[in-house]
Amino acid sequence: MSTPTTPQPSGQPEERLENAIELQDVAGLSQGQIVRRRFFRHKGAMVGLAVLALTALLALTSVGVGPVPGWWQWTPGQTGAVVNPGGSPTLSMPTWLGGEGFAIGDHPFGQDEIGRDIFARVMAGVQTSLMVMVIIGGVAAIIGVAVGATAGFFRGRTDTLLMRATDLVITVPTIVIGAVVGKMAGTVSGVVFALALGLILWTTLARLVRGEFLSLREREFVDAARVAGAGNMRIIFKHILPNAIGTLIVAVTLLMSSAILLETALSYLGFGIVPPEISLGQLINEYQQAFSTRPWLFWWPGLFIVIIALTINFIGDGLRDAFDPRQKRIPSERKMAKAAAADDAAARARVPSVRPDAGVGGGA
Repeated sequence: MSTPTTPQPSGQPEERLENAIELQDVAGLSQGQIVRRRFFRHKGAMVGLAVLALTALLALTSVGVGPVPGWWQWTPGQTGAVVNPGGSPTLSMPTWLGGEGFAIGDHPFGQDEIGRDIFARVMAGVQTSLMVMVIIGGVAAIIGVAVGATAGFFRGRTDTLLMRATDLVITVPTIVIGAVVGKMAGTVSGVVFALALGLILWTTLARLVRGEFLSLREREFVDAARVAGAGNMRIIFKHILPNAIGTLIVAVTLLMSSAILLETALSYLGFGIVPPEISLGQLINEYQQAFSTRPWLFWWPGLFIVIIALTINFIGDGLRDAFDPRQKRIPSERKMAKAAAADDAAARARVPSVRPDAGVGGGA
């Protein structure tokens, strides 16, 4: 009489094969190498990184930076004769897209009513928006990490005081604070405006860092560092912060994406970047009266706002998947079949072979 066997879960063999393939891929690699490997394998992050790099390169080289001139023939403030009727773009699409043949022309993005080149102005706006985004992300990261790390590590009264101050900033709508600060600082320069916004956008990051430090400070490696005689600053910067760096990088990346949208909204409302400086939101605000007659004045600034925001989000998703150990990359069918064949071969090798002519109690 045969003994009944317990049925195995249907997904168990596949899960075992996926785990085996993943362990084989990361065998002998350090944690940093594993993170880089996962990030570079993330297709969305790679596409976002490439598009963002090309956009920044185009903006920096076309109109130049500061006293360094660019390769484009027009400057953002230079006026001239309006080429096409109404200043319409000279860019034409290829014939296979329904155009008259691909051509760039002198003003591919068109001109405004006084003959200024929109391509040069959009590239200058991209430079300003990227600069504001980086400064906001850096300032918010420094303040948020400092406040959150101090509150989460020392706890007690320090935690209560810092978190109540953070809650006080959170209760006031960010758009209101940004409008007030932007009206005061936006007339100075884009750098001052970005610094002012960075001083109010650190609250979410501070709460996230506090939660990470509250969890990590109770781990065994922190206790071992204390026993070894490490001080508080060394424990924070050498032991806890490196273990929380993945969460921080992802949070800062997503913060930068929301920061550029906030700067665009404030500039559109007239509380952000003001002339003679140029930003993408300020361009939309400047040309809003011509929306129905010359829509190309809105297409290009809006397109680059969407491109920058999407690429930052894609990069943030890639970083999140790279740093999160729970994220698994589904192997291809070829790798699954190869691993299944290797698993079957190993199972057959473990089963002892039986001679077909072996008798029961055979004689000499």
